Amino acid sequence: MHAIEPGPAGEAWRELGATLPKPGAILIISAHWETAAPVLTGAERPETIHDFGGFPQELFTLRYPAPGSPQLAQRIAALLEGAGYAASVDARRGLDHGAWVPLRRMHPQADVPVVQLSIQTALGPVHHLRLGEALAPLVAEGVQVIGSGSVTHNLRDWMNAMQRASRGRSIDAAIEPLPYVIEFADWLEGRLAAGDRGAVLDYRDRSAAGVASHPSDEHFLPLFVAWGAAGPGARGLRVHCSVDSAALSMDAYRFGAAA
Repeated sequence: MHAIEPGPAGEAWRELGATLPKPGAILIISAHWETAAPVLTGAERPETIHDFGGFPQELFTLRYPAPGSPQLAQRIAALLEGAGYAASVDARRGLDHGAWVPLRRMHPQADVPVVQLSIQTALGPVHHLRLGEALAPLVAEGVQVIGSGSVTHNLRDWMNAMQRASRGRSIDAAIEPLPYVIEFADWLEGRLAAGDRGAVLDYRDRSAAGVASHPSDEHFLPLFVAWGAAGPGARGLRVHCSVDSAALSMDAYRFGAAA
């Protein structure tokens, strides 16, 4: 819904797009493309994928016509292969909503080439941090690396909150956040600010709120790719903090050595 109702998170994405240096290209890692091994989009003009249902028809009419970059996709695949990963390029795959929704706010002119990288949920956080480390040279080449997921993502609790709001005849994005959502978001902020990779990689055991925040890993994994791409010793600076419908922390981070 952030595509048509930006809310606090959508406004934060817009501000980031306006204040960060305009990149030469974007590599985005979305929680919504899961494959057994890393795959990259390689289309010249990637389609806008509407990979959802039960939402307003207006969403299905939206398009994000940013160009792709087959050359960048091949460059990224080579970096991953050099690090020992069996990466491939899909010349027909488009951009899913985990990619085009935030990019539509950040770069509304759709004039920056975009390549998307899939995640491998079964391989966990360490694998994705290592993927990011292999991609670190891209940053010096003017490529902006974005991890698109969610700091907390418990859809059962989100649905319960939405149902409670519906019974009250309104959908209120400011529903009181669940305690574990705030606990995990604050824990993560402290660990990222300290550059504590060990704790965040082992978040399911090291944070009491980790399992409730992520019943499955996929929406947390893009963070590790972005963190790894920022280079050794990188830390995370929280640049936005908000919660949607009690259960979805929409916090945003910038990673860098001086963060």
